[in-house]
Amino acid sequence: MLLLSLEMPSVFTFTNTLGQKHDISFINSDVASGRRLNSNDKYSRHGLLGIPRPDLDSSSAPFREACAASDSIKNMPRPSDINPHTGKPYKVMVIGGGLAGLSTAKHLVDAGHQPILVEARSLLGGKVAAWRDDDGDVTETGLHVFFGAYPNAMKLFRDLNIENRLQWKDHAMIFAKPGSKKREFSTFDFPLWAPAPLNAGIAILSNTDLLSWPEKIKLGLGLIPAYLFGQSYVESQEGVTVKEWMRARGVPDRVTDEVFIAMSKALNFIDPDTLSMQCVLIALNRFLQETDGSKIAFLDGSPTERLCEPLKEYITERGGVVRTNSPLKRILVNDDATKSVSGVLLQGGEIMTADYYISAMPVDAVKKLTPDEWRNKPYFKKMMGLKGVPVINIHIWFDRKLSTVDNLIFSRSKLLSVYADMSEACDEYKSSDKSMLEMVFAPAKGWIGKSDEEIFEATMKELETLFPEEIRADGSLAKVVKYSMVKTPLSVYETLPGCEAMRPGQISPVPNFFMAGDFTKQKYLASMEGAILSGQLAAKAVADTILSRETMQNWTEPDRLEEKPFDKNFHDANDRTADKQLYMVKVGSIDDVKILA
Repeated sequence: MLLLSLEMPSVFTFTNTLGQKHDISFINSDVASGRRLNSNDKYSRHGLLGIPRPDLDSSSAPFREACAASDSIKNMPRPSDINPHTGKPYKVMVIGGGLAGLSTAKHLVDAGHQPILVEARSLLGGKVAAWRDDDGDVTETGLHVFFGAYPNAMKLFRDLNIENRLQWKDHAMIFAKPGSKKREFSTFDFPLWAPAPLNAGIAILSNTDLLSWPEKIKLGLGLIPAYLFGQSYVESQEGVTVKEWMRARGVPDRVTDEVFIAMSKALNFIDPDTLSMQCVLIALNRFLQETDGSKIAFLDGSPTERLCEPLKEYITERGGVVRTNSPLKRILVNDDATKSVSGVLLQGGEIMTADYYISAMPVDAVKKLTPDEWRNKPYFKKMMGLKGVPVINIHIWFDRKLSTVDNLIFSRSKLLSVYADMSEACDEYKSSDKSMLEMVFAPAKGWIGKSDEEIFEATMKELETLFPEEIRADGSLAKVVKYSMVKTPLSVYETLPGCEAMRPGQISPVPNFFMAGDFTKQKYLASMEGAILSGQLAAKAVADTILSRETMQNWTEPDRLEEKPFDKNFHDANDRTADKQLYMVKVGSIDDVKILA
């Protein structure tokens, strides 16, 4: 690999882990040079036009596995035409309209069932929701990108026939160099001609800016078990923080400071002295195992419109129902041995019932809405230790074009995690003469309660260190046209050492209640991929349960309440969550239920 970073031959023979040899031809270029990008570099402004989608069918075994798992749900035996207990089609209520809930409902219709999805807010998306202002500009809940190592997300895009909405970028991880005299980046370039893990090795070894050779060697040796032993090794490192793991392997703190602070904040919005190493290893292992695993794609517009709406159409065209402005107020339970669900209380005094219920709410909402009758069950009790982490997403529109790149940037600054110039990275936000920076402000624990003005002022000071020749905090250079932000006090669950044991599976001890959500058990942790996979797993669990119970002689359908329609005169009928605000759970009173009864 040392030779590759200095003088490259025209043909290189690579032997993979199966002992198979591949001759790879390539030309000398700056792709694997670890170059610094500056504002005069044509590549840094525009990237490579027409970057094709990765051929995941050929390069990614996890993608092929994800396709097989998803398609197996479509090919499951169909249930009976009617539920023998109710005389109607099986109905499954899905509570929550984020990616987990939408994925759940999508896979339920694939299995031949009727999901009824209810979402608290006026729009779909949950933690990927986006709003339009009076100018038509979009504000997103987070700066979301899709990796080649998101196999279930990629399969979802394929099923929806919207793969062309993913805008793939040059295969590189780009780190800003705050404090330089001019805007400058350091890159880890993954050469197009090399398969994994060779491409990752070249990317690391050829970068001369951030890590020294001894540091690279120590880090590389530490990652060998992750490559050799895969998921089992990754899971075994759950109990230590990133910093503890690095120090135990003799990796200098400088490596953590230079690279892994930025990665930790990007993955879970917290610093490496508290983040579980499992979270980082999951990402790194996928990057080492999959040739296109670390390749990044941006959605070509608003996630609510470009991803969630196609999901809604897919669900409703196949008999499902999707409702917004329908917050859950209380889960109602039977007085039987299992404390099964008898129905749910929604806003406006509405009572709905179903054959099965799946919560796809964030963990903090589930904790508040867990019925008292369930709280001592170990399944629910252990979950109470999980907690969402705060994060702030900021958009700033400038009056001119900045010298940015068409990719995601790890900021390496004190307050910002990652950023992107969306006027370059996303078709809907394209502009030839003005930049719009979208950035993640993290860790946000000490800032979430501060005013927008204070957060904006601090952000501008950070941007001055990233764009020293173009941005001044006092506004004397590039002028701010406007800014917008979304504060999420409780976002994805905080991935701390020891929290893995708290994560529940999709099947609960309550016979007609299941759970989805990125906090539930699945190997992609707190991510969009994790949310999508959890929905598939929950839908599969319900479909399997229905088929098995059709043949059971002793299965008795739980009692259910009489349904009540929405009452516009009920005391909470007109409650609404403001735009760019997280829905704050308000647990319905048991007196409301008694009044309705």
